[in-house]
Amino acid sequence: MYFAALLARTEDGWEASDTELDDVETLSDLADLAREASTDDDTVLVLLEQEDAWFGVVRVDGEDDPRIYVSDAAAAARSSYGEILLTDELLGREPGDDGTDLDSLDLDGTEDGEPASAGHDDEEEESSSSETITHGPLGDGEILDDLGVGAKELRALDAEDALSAIAEALGASEVLETVR
Repeated sequence: MYFAALLARTEDGWEASDTELDDVETLSDLADLAREASTDDDTVLVLLEQEDAWFGVVRVDGEDDPRIYVSDAAAAARSSYGEILLTDELLGREPGDDGTDLDSLDLDGTEDGEPASAGHDDEEEESSSSETITHGPLGDGEILDDLGVGAKELRALDAEDALSAIAEALGASEVLETVR
């Protein structure tokens, strides 16, 4: 079960709206959705959670690049919405690197007649590349510093009640609860 909400800062405080992510396929799509919720290029937070597994915060300030924090990168990697947040840049990969580098493949012409044990090496490589995503936080831990939630506090939040705790620190818990 997923929950996603937008919190847009306005002159009158925070405004919340729930959001459907069905049409969101990339971080750019998500940032555009956030920008649409803001009238004056104010701060917009996209809060995402997957039931007790992980949470994520995307911060969009005007036309600046979105800033991202994910509480558990490995859990988010197994989620369709989490994959949107885990960009190549955030994971420290070159853009467009999907893990298959044709230059690094050992194509010596013996592929058709290789012994069965050769496939085992490929499996080990595949599992080691999937293990490169850590169990733990990833991204900009200082994403909410100026809003009253420091990096240490953010890392200490439990996925079960993180969004409520963030909203409370922002003074937006009532507006968030209206869209829950």
